[in-house]
Amino acid sequence: MRMANPSGFALLQKKAPLVGAFFMGVIWHFPALAFCPLPEQPQQVQVRQVVDGDTLRLVDGRSVRLIGINTPEVGRKGRSSEPYAEAARRRLQALVNASDGRVGLVPGVEGKDKYGRTLAHIYGLNGDNMEARLLSEGLGYRVAVAPNVSLSGCLQVAEQAARKGGVGVWRRSPVVPAGNVRQSGFAVVGGRIKGIERNRGGVWLTLDDTVVLQVPARLQRNFPASFFDNLKGRQVEARGWVLDRSRKGGLKPGQGRWVLQLTDPSMLERFSG
Repeated sequence: MRMANPSGFALLQKKAPLVGAFFMGVIWHFPALAFCPLPEQPQQVQVRQVVDGDTLRLVDGRSVRLIGINTPEVGRKGRSSEPYAEAARRRLQALVNASDGRVGLVPGVEGKDKYGRTLAHIYGLNGDNMEARLLSEGLGYRVAVAPNVSLSGCLQVAEQAARKGGVGVWRRSPVVPAGNVRQSGFAVVGGRIKGIERNRGGVWLTLDDTVVLQVPARLQRNFPASFFDNLKGRQVEARGWVLDRSRKGGLKPGQGRWVLQLTDPSMLERFSG
């Protein structure tokens, strides 16, 4: 049995405050229900706190990391918040409030991350997928980390709505040229594939001689055999978490300093030319 009839959408819509006038044109124009339909029987849980745009704490004590989205980092320990971080947190809070603090939780195939947080998709009482809502409003980036990739397609469509509309994080292109990468952390990186190597560690793609894209051996089975065909020389856009191999003496002679792991084929987009 579904958590609520979508006919209640209009009522809940009135209860959810808008993040700002900037988002007026898209917030309710793309119904998230069309992106990621509600599963039949999500777990009903009560939210105690919205930590940031992609993390919740529940009344039962669990911390929940939303699957399929990475929102800008909220400032902590003296650091300032990244652009749209506070907007993402406020928007998620508004969605939770509009759902009376009760949400539907659908755990991922992999149920927890390395920090012990529950990995799950979250739905409002009206059946609205909250990750898709945030992505469609430009308040985060779509990510796909196997094996929790069942909604990758619909979340990609949600993000494309924001990208096409040029809203939120897509108001100005966040794509960093590979040669301009200067720090660790989540990034969308653009460049040309200069070389492809294979070894026991997986497949290594050299991006503009400055960033290495790695498909770890344990994840290669998730990439079609044809994925690497005709990839050399292609302009691509990759997204994920950039690591600095020079830290703690991990950089060996001849190795690129910056490494970005590809966790799913959809984390790399190729272009012609």
